[in-house]
Amino acid sequence: MDPTQQQHFIKALFVFENTMNRELVRSLHVYGLNDGKEKQVEREFLFKERGSYVEMQATPILKLRGFQVSELFQGRAIGLWLCIFAFGAQSSLAFVDIPPKLLISRNPKLKSIPKLANDLQMIFQLSCGTENQELLQSTLKEMCEMSRSHCYQSRRTPQVFHQDLNCVPYSVSTCEYSGSQQIEQCGPGTMDKKKKRATSEDVAKIDLEDLVKYFDLPILEASTRLNVGLTVLKKKCREFGIPRWPHRKIKSLDGLIHELQEVDEQQPGGEAVGTAVAKRRQMLEEEKETIGRRPFVEIQRETKKFRQDIFKRRHKAKALKIQTSQSPSGQQL
Repeated sequence: MDPTQQQHFIKALFVFENTMNRELVRSLHVYGLNDGKEKQVEREFLFKERGSYVEMQATPILKLRGFQVSELFQGRAIGLWLCIFAFGAQSSLAFVDIPPKLLISRNPKLKSIPKLANDLQMIFQLSCGTENQELLQSTLKEMCEMSRSHCYQSRRTPQVFHQDLNCVPYSVSTCEYSGSQQIEQCGPGTMDKKKKRATSEDVAKIDLEDLVKYFDLPILEASTRLNVGLTVLKKKCREFGIPRWPHRKIKSLDGLIHELQEVDEQQPGGEAVGTAVAKRRQMLEEEKETIGRRPFVEIQRETKKFRQDIFKRRHKAKALKIQTSQSPSGQQL
């Protein structure tokens, strides 16, 4: 009998990737049973690059080596196995970060191994639900603080009656006047500054193409343009398999392209130098377009090395300038 048939809920899940062969993936599932006990199940999968994924017979390596669940965490290496995803009962659901490789929306092949896909989907749903609860609690807290501040201001603000003393006075209760005064304080100007957030239906309609338009902006400015909160935008990014907002990567590539333009303008060389600069610039522009389409892709190793060479060259030029200014010949009389 499959032990998962007795499961009540998923308590912990750890996914490992083989450092020698990335197609080999191992997982440890911890289930809470109806009788209050726990059941640990180790599984091993073959993530084929071509074709559907396959579950293989797994040897309980972690159990044989005597590892406890409390000793496992993301980044932990056990022999050739590296933990790429860790979810435990003590971890915060709001900060669960599922890699793109384990997201069904980015990797439909996971449907061929339902035992792992169903547990990942359950954890993702729990993460989204907890995040929405925390967002609701923070919103209610802000509303309470605003209400207290308005009440404090209304007590300190002197009442000014706009009434002609030659006419018969009209009866206005203090509570009614206080309420109208608060409404005037929250007038059109304040309402214009605080724009209404997008509804849940509008948030659900946001797709990857809408996010791509603002990849060149910081994430705070992008959330303002999309008229959603920062937490909601991060949630949408995780749905599309975007672990980090790609603004910094795109900005870094733009800086390298600009650096090449300055080198080409200030130091005109021969035909070979111009061809090399143009080739490098074309590679950077193509990489920038690739990140715009696939924001989860990291910057290439060759580009990182080129960026490091530019930093070293700037540092040497700055040090040489300081040394020249401090030399006897460069001192001003």
